Amino acid sequence: MRYAFSTLGVPGMAVDDVVRLAGEAGYQGVELRAHPEEPVHPGLVAHERRDVVAAFAAGGVEVLGVAGYARVAAEGDDEEVYEELYRLLHLAADLGAPYVRVLPGGGEQPQDAADAVAARRLGAAAEVATELDVRILLENHDSHATGADVARVVAAVGHPQVGAVWDVMHAWRAGEEPRRTHGLLAPYLGYVQVKDCPSVDDPTPVPLGAGALPLDACVGLLDRDGWLCWEYERRWYPDAPPLPGLLAAGREHLAGLVAG
Repeated sequence: MRYAFSTLGVPGMAVDDVVRLAGEAGYQGVELRAHPEEPVHPGLVAHERRDVVAAFAAGGVEVLGVAGYARVAAEGDDEEVYEELYRLLHLAADLGAPYVRVLPGGGEQPQDAADAVAARRLGAAAEVATELDVRILLENHDSHATGADVARVVAAVGHPQVGAVWDVMHAWRAGEEPRRTHGLLAPYLGYVQVKDCPSVDDPTPVPLGAGALPLDACVGLLDRDGWLCWEYERRWYPDAPPLPGLLAAGREHLAGLVAG
């Protein structure tokens, strides 16, 4: 198993420092939060992108994916969503990242309508993804919190360049058992986002193993040649303990679950 963490846990941190942290704590990859408030985002020009690639190469760390905020099921005009998807795909390709993470964002639409919108947009973007050799992964989140929700959309697209990210917390909080989530998403899975929290009703981030989320049940279902990415959502919970001091212990905890 290979281990990564998301820069959501170290908001605004310089790329060189992110790479250094990953190497020191034994992580092979990093998921880059591609938001304009972060150092890496689709607005970077060519030489800035090359600098990011060089920093990761020098540290021997991979860019696992670009975590974008395109909401593929959102109501409104397709063109704005397409433009965001294309910019994310080109950023990932320039950084050598195999994946782009997107969100559903279906809001209060009827389920069938939101599914159809997401499938249409992802299907169109899949052709560009194929050309760039980048895979688009839909995360189970917000309007599509369960594996069943995401599997419906990805199956409707029916394209190998469109898959899924399994966020273990969202599916668990939605009441879906890990075995069911994994069974539904396994044919489409790119990587797995792990996290921990105090309870189903409290998503405040805590160190891995310190909360109530059944990480052992989730990790025990996975192939051993995949990626586990720790998404510690400190960006939304600034009072949570800083991630850098937790990274090494978190990786050791995950390695113990994998070995067990």
